[in-house]
Amino acid sequence: MKHLRIYMMIALVAIAASCSKETKTDPTKPADIQIATVPSTDNSGNVAFTVTATNAASYEFDFGNGVYQTSTTGTVTYKYPVAGTYTVKVTVKSASGSVTTQSAQVTVAASQALVFSDEFDKAGAPDPGKWGYDLGNNSGWGNNELEYYTNRADNAVVADGKLKITLKKEAFSGFNYTSARLLSKGKFNFKYGRVEFKAKLPSGAGTWPALWALGSNIDTTPWPGCGEIDIMEHVGNQQNKIFATLHYTGHSGGNGVGNTTMIPTASTEFHVYSLDWSPTEMKFAVDGVVFHTFANTASTPFNANFFLIMNVAMGGNFGGAVDPSITSATMEVEYVRVYR
Repeated sequence: MKHLRIYMMIALVAIAASCSKETKTDPTKPADIQIATVPSTDNSGNVAFTVTATNAASYEFDFGNGVYQTSTTGTVTYKYPVAGTYTVKVTVKSASGSVTTQSAQVTVAASQALVFSDEFDKAGAPDPGKWGYDLGNNSGWGNNELEYYTNRADNAVVADGKLKITLKKEAFSGFNYTSARLLSKGKFNFKYGRVEFKAKLPSGAGTWPALWALGSNIDTTPWPGCGEIDIMEHVGNQQNKIFATLHYTGHSGGNGVGNTTMIPTASTEFHVYSLDWSPTEMKFAVDGVVFHTFANTASTPFNANFFLIMNVAMGGNFGGAVDPSITSATMEVEYVRVYR
């Protein structure tokens, strides 16, 4: 009996110790999350979201298509560019940093359809049915750039589900840098609609990645008369500053019409750089947040077909001073999509 009493005491102590170590509920953690969605009925793609929760200080929306947005009120309206059913994830954060996540599905009606895309899901060379190359240096491409563009896998390759355009420091054809410049000229041209590039940008003084478009009539109407739409430009000498600019007659070089926004993780995370283009308006955004709007009119060249370009330049009038210690720098593009 003595031994039995001892075993019972040990068991009771163990149970008490176990109870004392039970995890207590965090009273500051967000709870009671409610997600209300109101899709538009006019095929615009707009969806109004209203999220409520206890202990909520901020709300991060993942709209289910690679676009994110943060709100302090829980109320946002997002325009989906294409119809479909999306799983929306909302992460609610408290003032103390505790987080709770909840998901909901929303079905969207939108008038635009996907007319061109490259998801870069086939390893190897970029799809020759969609992309060609500008080759050489062409007297610095009008900007005193330092790179020599090639079509080698060293400079442009699809791997790990991404297009990788790599600038390399190497002696090649009389130049000290190589890179690649891909373009859809003669393969895909478009007028109006929505363009999206999801990309992670290189860093380093002198690097100059760009995602942009040129007027398809450039061979008969020389630049800047053909028009240029810079959806995203970034220079390593102004790290994390994203430029969106329009060039046309009277607005060449540094006289382009544009604006900038700061993206602190431009070179460490992927972001969606987009253009919404109509006969009356052109809106430039990062992750769905518009930072430049241009009033389009019949007097501009932005009412004709354009083709897409992706490249990484080095130095030049805009790229600026080069850090000689840079041996390589890569822009990764997860996808390119055009809706109309």
